[in-house]
Amino acid sequence: MATGDPSALQASLLEQKTLVKGMATPGRAGIPLGVMKVLDPRQLKPDITETERILTVLDETIVKLEITRLIPRVIGSLERYARMLGPEITSSLLEHQKLAVEIQHLLASPGNEESKRDVEQRLKCSLRNILRLFLANPLLYHGLKYKVRVRESAADVFIKAFMEFRDFTLERLLTSPDEEKEKIQFIKDISLRVEKNTEIISALQEELAAVIQTRDEELNKKDKMIENLKTSIEDLAKDCKAEIQHIMGEGENQQKEDEKASKYKCSRLKQEVQLLGARFNALVLEHRASELILRKEKCKAEREIQEWVQRYDTDMTEKQVLLQAVFNDEKDQLSLLMEKHALLLQEYTEIEEERRMLKEKEEEAARMEARRNEAATYIQAFWKGYLVRSIYKSKLKKGKGKGRRRK
Repeated sequence: MATGDPSALQASLLEQKTLVKGMATPGRAGIPLGVMKVLDPRQLKPDITETERILTVLDETIVKLEITRLIPRVIGSLERYARMLGPEITSSLLEHQKLAVEIQHLLASPGNEESKRDVEQRLKCSLRNILRLFLANPLLYHGLKYKVRVRESAADVFIKAFMEFRDFTLERLLTSPDEEKEKIQFIKDISLRVEKNTEIISALQEELAAVIQTRDEELNKKDKMIENLKTSIEDLAKDCKAEIQHIMGEGENQQKEDEKASKYKCSRLKQEVQLLGARFNALVLEHRASELILRKEKCKAEREIQEWVQRYDTDMTEKQVLLQAVFNDEKDQLSLLMEKHALLLQEYTEIEEERRMLKEKEEEAARMEARRNEAATYIQAFWKGYLVRSIYKSKLKKGKGKGRRRK
């Protein structure tokens, strides 16, 4: 039996879990919205043995219909899917293809009913065998389902209708008599509401018709008003045209008078321009002479400024040389003083170090002297004590000796 190509079946891993027990239910996604509204989604899984059997039969039938829809497309590209199908299913499909061609020839030619029935019976057996092989390998079916592209046809409509029939059967199986009564009552209530809504809609339509009629009447009035306004506008245009012609005549006369006045004004302005031109020329000659005098004075001032700048530069250069010499001398003196300061600082440091060491030695000698004095005091005290004790002991011995003698 064919096992299928694993790489071609990776896209169908999510669908494989739905085929654990034979060919199980396609899932909750195929249940109509009406059924979902009536039933709790947790109740969609049947818990009665008879219901499960009925649903299993319906689900297997749906899967068989889907496989049957894929078979012509798979046979048409059998070389492409041969590796995925395996030798057993491929040979069964080839046999099925031969039987299909043979039945087509027999249907095209009249007569020979026994051969037709025989071929039809073999074709049905071949189809059942192919379906059995596919049902035995659900992974292969799901791989083909997502890999083979089939155009929508009447078979899809039939499969969809059969799935709706399956959902309707499930709904009927899961609906109790009380729920059925509630549904019927609910439908009756909805019907009453629909009738009331229909009456309201009819009343609203009548009101709408009245409103539309009122609006049409107002529109007719406005149309008449517009026509009257158009007539008055045309009359006004005629009156305006006559008035415009009158204004144009007056404007032409005014233009002629303005032209005469402008000509006279232009001649007068030309004379004034000539007089002003003569004055301008006289002023130009006068200012040219004064300009020459001012230019001479400016050149003289520039020469004097240049001389003063040169003198300033010379003086500043000499002063800069002197200052640089003084600066160099002072710099040399500063370097000598810095060297002397460094030597003095070193000597001062050495003197301070010697003083510190002498001070430390004096402090150490004073401490040693204090220790010696203290030690001498201890020794003297100890010696005095020793002398006193020894004298006292000798006196005690003498006293004991006298006492013994007296006894």
